[in-house]
Amino acid sequence: MTHPAQPKASHFINGEYVEDTAGTPIPVIYAATGEQIATVHAATPAIVEQALSTAKAAQKAWAKMTGTERGRILRRAADIMRERNHDLSVLETYDTGKPLQETLVADATSGADALEYFGGLAGSLTGEHIPMGEDWVYTVREALGLCVGIGAWNYPTQIACWKGAPALACGNSMVFKPSETTPLCALKVAEILHEAGAPAGIYNVIQGMGEVGGALVTDPRVDKVSLTGSVPTGKKVYAAAAEGMKHVTMELGGKSPLIIFDDADIDNAVGGAINGNFYSSGQVCSNGTRVFVQKGIKEKFLARLAERTGNAILGDPMDEATSFGPMVTENQMNIVLGYIEKGKEEGARLICGGKRADMDGFFVEPTVFADVTDDMTIAREEIFGPVMSVLDFDTEEEVVARANDTEFGLSAGVFTKDFTRAHRVIGNLEAGSCFINSYNDAPVEAPFGGVKASGVGRENSKEAIKHFSQVKSVYVRMGDVEAAF
Repeated sequence: MTHPAQPKASHFINGEYVEDTAGTPIPVIYAATGEQIATVHAATPAIVEQALSTAKAAQKAWAKMTGTERGRILRRAADIMRERNHDLSVLETYDTGKPLQETLVADATSGADALEYFGGLAGSLTGEHIPMGEDWVYTVREALGLCVGIGAWNYPTQIACWKGAPALACGNSMVFKPSETTPLCALKVAEILHEAGAPAGIYNVIQGMGEVGGALVTDPRVDKVSLTGSVPTGKKVYAAAAEGMKHVTMELGGKSPLIIFDDADIDNAVGGAINGNFYSSGQVCSNGTRVFVQKGIKEKFLARLAERTGNAILGDPMDEATSFGPMVTENQMNIVLGYIEKGKEEGARLICGGKRADMDGFFVEPTVFADVTDDMTIAREEIFGPVMSVLDFDTEEEVVARANDTEFGLSAGVFTKDFTRAHRVIGNLEAGSCFINSYNDAPVEAPFGGVKASGVGRENSKEAIKHFSQVKSVYVRMGDVEAAF
């Protein structure tokens, strides 16, 4: 009996499922039990070629459709995705181990939001008319052509849509490679888009590790690469794309600051810190993992944080009562446990958690360290797990300088009742996606992306359109041409 998570085939190309068992087998492991629930095969060179050539061939006709027609298809896909939210959420939980309580509201729903938003925008993508006396210039917003999307394992459905929706709205075609850790969900996105009326070849999914990604990124037919991943991977992909002068969007990691002033509402601040460290078991790139707490409320904050962290329900992710799931893989669990040991060795004070949970699967307890200093490993490096570092501070000026003292710049948050201070501090923080009295909200209407080593370009919002299209300008002379001879 095959597991319900096993896909029909490894790849989705040119409107149908495609298999080539000559590719390296990729086991799909369910993080809650450690069991293998499915197998897919990495794309062979023949599969990569099939995906790229069909995507290239299909793109021109897709771009010639009106934006309204393309948008209608994206909107229809959003409706299908919402109708099937339960099944897609179950698949997301199998793929990532995230609790169903979370996937039901955060994953396919977010993907559907992106399809709906960019579907609605597609018909409005116009150029402008620039008067030049009796002459004039007009601009045309054109598709880039063939786009490659490379996904991360923490939000497989969402990332497939965050990249696919604006690409398709602008008239591009896409070949999407999910993370080899979470290969299942993107196939459903491709299937739904095709069912909604996207022509064959417009959105394709192929599996594989780094070498498949490398083959896609370096292919001369590819016009754009959009990657979600770690900073080291981002640097490699960015360099490879630059070789071919390709457009890029890089959504990379962070070590983001969350600053809590002593006038903050403690429960809201604790809630923000929990959302910014323990949602998705801490496997979120924008997490506020350096929590700076002003000394006046430090112990009160820590006591309330420990109390509320104690309410986390670790267990079967398919049980909707479970509020905290496992790490995505055994390897990721071991990386996180290694960071926890470093935190203890370097003298941070363990407030709660600090070990692997005594249960099946790759669970790490939600962990809080206090008395963390800026030079500790757990305060410098991205852990990508449920480990919160709480640091003390005295003054606004000091905390802003310390918050910015990092190579990263993805997100930043401030909790305070003083709104003038809130806007002033956010204005001085070097980060792309910021929050006031909140943390980690990512509506499709708002731009998302980082500065410094955290990336280039923006996803979501009207900003994403600029990253999936280019402008052609046309000068029109109404009179005679003058020339020197």
